[in-house]
Amino acid sequence: MTNTGKVYLVGAGPGHPDLLTIRAAKLLKTAEVIVYDRLIQDEVLALAKPSAEKIFMGKPLGKHASRQDEIHDLLVRKARAGKMVVRLKGGDPFLFGRGGEEAEYLAEHGIPFEVVPGVSSCLSAPLSAGIAVTHRDAASSVAIVTGHQAAEHDDRVDWQALSKVDTVVVLMGVHNIEHIVRKLMAAGLAPDTPAAIIQMAFWEGERVIASTLGAITEDARRAAIEPPATLVIGEAVRLRDKLKHHQRHIGQHTDSAPLTHVVPVAVTIIDQPPGNTLSLEEESYISPAPCEKEVLQ
Repeated sequence: MTNTGKVYLVGAGPGHPDLLTIRAAKLLKTAEVIVYDRLIQDEVLALAKPSAEKIFMGKPLGKHASRQDEIHDLLVRKARAGKMVVRLKGGDPFLFGRGGEEAEYLAEHGIPFEVVPGVSSCLSAPLSAGIAVTHRDAASSVAIVTGHQAAEHDDRVDWQALSKVDTVVVLMGVHNIEHIVRKLMAAGLAPDTPAAIIQMAFWEGERVIASTLGAITEDARRAAIEPPATLVIGEAVRLRDKLKHHQRHIGQHTDSAPLTHVVPVAVTIIDQPPGNTLSLEEESYISPAPCEKEVLQ
């Protein structure tokens, strides 16, 4: 009888392999099976041993629930076959990554598992743009919220409470940005509150749009911002003005300054129907029509 293997729910962090945890890198080098999503860079997968089975389980638009069921079944089958399985997710497995659902399913089926944290985009994306989400002079509280809402709940977000938080970080909010902005301003946030949106943080093609709450919707549309992108709102965004020309990080060229110029372009915005709850990986699949881009270098 084959001994049951083990599943590791591993956070891949912002994307670049140098930003993996040591634990994550070690597991990738020894895994027999790697089940990965869309937000995983090829350089990360290259850490795997040649004999490792790599299984892509990205989720096409409109097939989130059925694909998640497939993932659950796959993890259990591979573990019961005695395999050492790494379930690799962008960011952190337990922050809008459906890692909690997968851990619950594994527990219900008697499969040993371990969760390995990763750096979430709620922190790494602002950091990459030179925005400190907390600052002694500007922000002592942070709230992290999803831009999507669960189907069984009309509105889980307490916008009044969020309007009183110093820094609000919104993940998966690209297609609902107008709704998010409207709700926050109705709750009392001023239109001139600093805001920024960061696309593809720590990936090639990273872009940053610095604006205000009242203008960020139109600015994001003109710049054709696509998922994955992180919206940051609050006075802490002003710190970017001091840091943006000095900070360099992994994945950026060192011979040019960051580019944040907004180019007016015609773009089709795909509105996500209310009531859908997506993971970060799923939200990244939904993209507007191709158009001219400005790239943060």
